[in-house]
Order: sequence, then C-alpha cells, then structure tokens
Amino acid sequence: MQELTHFINGEKTTGTSGRFADIQSPATGEKLATVPLATKDEIDAAVAKAAEAQIGWAATNPQKRARVMMKFAALINEHMDTLAELVSREHGKTLPDARGDVQRGLEVVEVCMGAPHMLKGEYTDAGGPGIDLYSMRQPLGVVAGITPFNFPAMIPLWKMAPALSCGNAMILKPSERVPSTALYLAELLQQAGLPDGVLQVVNGDKEAVDALLDNDTIQAVGFVGSTPIAQYIYGRAATNGKRAQCFGGAKNHMLIMPDADLDKAADALMGAGFGAAGERCMAISVAVPVGQETADRLIEKLVPRIEKLKVGPYTAGEDIDFGPVITPAAKSRIEGLIDSGVAQGAKLVTDGRGLTLQGYESGNFVGPTLFDNVTADMDIYQEEIFGPVLSTVRMDTYEDALTLVRDNAYGNGTAIYTADGDTARDFAHRVNVGMVGINFPIPVPLSYHSFGGWKKSAFGDLNQYGPDAFKFYTRTKTVTARWFSGIKDGGEFNFKAMD
Repeated sequence: MQELTHFINGEKTTGTSGRFADIQSPATGEKLATVPLATKDEIDAAVAKAAEAQIGWAATNPQKRARVMMKFAALINEHMDTLAELVSREHGKTLPDARGDVQRGLEVVEVCMGAPHMLKGEYTDAGGPGIDLYSMRQPLGVVAGITPFNFPAMIPLWKMAPALSCGNAMILKPSERVPSTALYLAELLQQAGLPDGVLQVVNGDKEAVDALLDNDTIQAVGFVGSTPIAQYIYGRAATNGKRAQCFGGAKNHMLIMPDADLDKAADALMGAGFGAAGERCMAISVAVPVGQETADRLIEKLVPRIEKLKVGPYTAGEDIDFGPVITPAAKSRIEGLIDSGVAQGAKLVTDGRGLTLQGYESGNFVGPTLFDNVTADMDIYQEEIFGPVLSTVRMDTYEDALTLVRDNAYGNGTAIYTADGDTARDFAHRVNVGMVGINFPIPVPLSYHSFGGWKKSAFGDLNQYGPDAFKFYTRTKTVTARWFSGIKDGGEFNFKAMD
C-alpha cells in the first residue's frame, strides 16, 4: 500500500503525526493509498521554513519569478497525461475532463508570466512643490491555500501561481481525498526553478486548517469548498487579522426563454448539469424554462439526450460522459435528496438511483437524474446537491424567473438562453450573481479576468485569479518623496554643445 508524504523544503517528507486518511478509488471502492495528516507542530514548522525562503524569493525580481512560471507551464504541458491520470484516479472524472481540469489551471499560470506588468505601481510627478509620490505592490509574506476535492489541479494552480508570482511563499493544503496531483505539481515547480521552501504542500484535516488559521505568520488564506466551511474559515481568518477569500457553494440557474434555440439549450444542459457528475461549483443544477410550452418542449428534448449519456469509470474510454461521485457518503446523500424530491411532489422524469455497473459494484455511481415541476420550497431546490441531478422549475414570465434567481441564497453563476439581445442585456444587468453566461452555460471567466460569486457563494472582497489575485496577494505601499535642493553647479566633465 502506497503511503504518500508531504512536500516540504523541496523534498518528500514523511508525516510524523501517526494519523492517516485513506484515499479510495471512487470507481471501484478500493483503497489506493494513505496520506498523512499533519499536526499543528508540523504546520508551524513548515510555515517557519517558508518564511525563511520567502525573503530571498521576494527579493528576486518579478521577471525572474515569471521565468519560473514559464518553465512550470512547459512542464505541465509535458506531463499533462500524467497529471490527468492522477486527477482521474483519485477523483473519478473522465480523462478528457481531467485534462480540462489541468488546462484551466495552466491558463492561470500563463497569465502569471505577465506578473511584472501586473505588479507595476503608480507615480505622480510634482504632487506638491518638489514632491513626488509613488506606490509599489509588495508581497504579503507567507500565505495559505486550502483547496477542494473536485478540482485537484485547477484550484491549487489558481492559488499557487498568483501567490508565488507576487513574491509570496505558500502553504498549500489540498483535499486529503485527492492529494497526489498537488504533490506532483510541487515537484514540477521545483524542477522549474522555484527555491526550496517557497511552496510547501502539507496534507491534513481540520487540525491542519485550524493551525494555518491561527498561525501568526500566515498573512492570507484562500479557500474553495462548501459554504459552511467557507464562512468558518473566513470568520476565523478575519478574527486573526488575515486576509481571506473564501468561495463556497452554489445553486446555479439557467433561464430558457421561449425564443431560445432549444436544441442548443438542451445540449448545454447535458454538459453543464451532468458533467463531472455534477461535482462543480459552476454546474447548472436548475433549469428555468419560461412558459409552459417552453418547459414541455425542453423536457422532450432533454430525455433522449439523458438516456444516451454514458456513465462509467475513466478507464472505460474517452467516450464516457461522467464517472462516479467522490465517496459512498456523497452517493448516499445525493440519492437521499432524490428520495426527498419524490416525497415532496416533484416529478421524477429520469431516475439515477441504484445504478450499478458490472465489475464496479462498489463504485460510487449515480445516474443522470431529471426532475420536473420542482418548486422553490423543496429540498432539492434549497440544497446544493453536488451530484448529477437537474431540477426543472417552470416559470410563467421572465420577471418571475429573474426573481427566482435573485431570491436564491447563492450567487455563483447563472445563464440565460435567448435570441433577444434586450432580454439578455437586462438579465446581465439586473441579476445579483457574480458570473453570467449569455447563451453560454458555465460562465467561468478566462484567466485574465477574475472568478468570483456573490451572496453566500463567496466571502471576501477580492476574487480568484486575474487582476484581483494580484491585488489580494500584495500590499500597496505609497511613498511621498521630496529632495532638498543642493549644489547643482560644479565640475563639468561632459562635452557641452555650442550655444
């Protein structure tokens, strides 16, 4: 049985706590490895070493730091298949989806090659008599990243690339369910030229998280996970005087207007609703057709598409649409919520409960599930299911549909399918959600913009990656300077031009 390690000071480091978590295959249920769970003392020691390494890294000019990102990006491309295999093995997502996981993280690394431009300050000449003012962006010091199971490559890269490019050191605590990808990325960064200790990967559970939140050296914390944990981390970090950007759960809606191309809308809902088994914070989990005729036609188009979806392990080939959910507990919870939807009166159109695959009877598979006639008071609407379950909430008018989205507690992403530009523009302006798609189902911004939700989907005032990341991982220092006049005349050594 493989025993994983931490990655500290550029080396694989055996844990000393004596506590371990099991890593299990979501597809087969078999135990793949164990991962050590760090103690507070181990966390504190890793932070202390990171603080020492950060001094030299911060003194390295931004252009040289950017060159490390250039080499890192090349290594990620070179090892793409290995990284995708690690993601699929521990998470369960298909290999094409796993490569997408790595690719969307890689795109943030590519933007961080331009860190020297992003870190430029401002200058005011002659702000007063003989007075100039200038500002500079400087690193915070040591920061922490706490990342979830559903994107083993992308979200660690979203955290580490901007933080390191700004001159910080980072303590990365990946999910203990999927640690291998983060450990491998740390090795690639070392090969790219990152000095030892600047990135420490420390595995752990709540004990490790609390140690990071309470460590005085840690200046900022970035987190992605569920809303209750995001609120907990944000509150404890703020109490301890740390910056925090904490991203939580979601309940993402897609409005389908009567004038929408329903074939395109139905195709979009297949990937957005069921891709990665619904284990995405940007998954569309609520379809909102406007008008009864629109709803009837949409359901007619969804059912045959759902029936063609292929569910299976990533090893079954690249034509598999999605794989298992992460744990038996997740499967049980999802199927329990499906039960509640039936009990509370929603119409179960397709039922994904009880799915078993020959040879994978111990896998955590849930089939694609479609509900119709869901109402806003039902559990399947109120809760983030985080599984392959799509709920259809019928609305009579556009205003009713918009109100449904605005009244929801979450505000991560939303979309509208329509042929009318005025409706789309109105929706984009009035909806209180952080990321909006127009005829685009999962509106994750490109890496040179910033990612972030509103309401209970995000805590903190700066978003992930893009321009906001460079603001989050640096402090602004402003200097006011005046040089008193001195002797301006004296010996001349230069050839003077003729007057």
